[in-house]
Amino acid sequence: MPYLQLDVNGHHAVADKKRLAKTLCETYAQLMSVDIRRISVAIREVGEGGVWRMVDGEPVEVSVLMCDIRRGRSAELRLEVAKALCRDCIEVLGLREDRLNVEFTQHSGDEMYHPTLGGYSPEWSEDETR
Repeated sequence: MPYLQLDVNGHHAVADKKRLAKTLCETYAQLMSVDIRRISVAIREVGEGGVWRMVDGEPVEVSVLMCDIRRGRSAELRLEVAKALCRDCIEVLGLREDRLNVEFTQHSGDEMYHPTLGGYSPEWSEDETR
């Protein structure tokens, strides 16, 4: 944990997906003050017409970034992170800002097991939750 999952229509070059994964990890680690080695990224190409949202009464193709994160981050910090991650997706993959959603699911540390890094995610101090 954290786990960032981007669902996109269409297909993107592996090099672009790799660059986006690196950029998302760097952005997230910096803003959330976490060990970058704990972050996993999935870029799921669901194909043309795979992700939709209603806009002006019509379904339009969109992208969704789901972020499974640690519980306790402030709404202000989550907003800052969402905006930064959107910028990364727009810059690297050329996604449309008005067709991109970010959703957060929050978990406690004992819901995130990472054996390579010693097991459950450590709890943080109050100043780290911003």
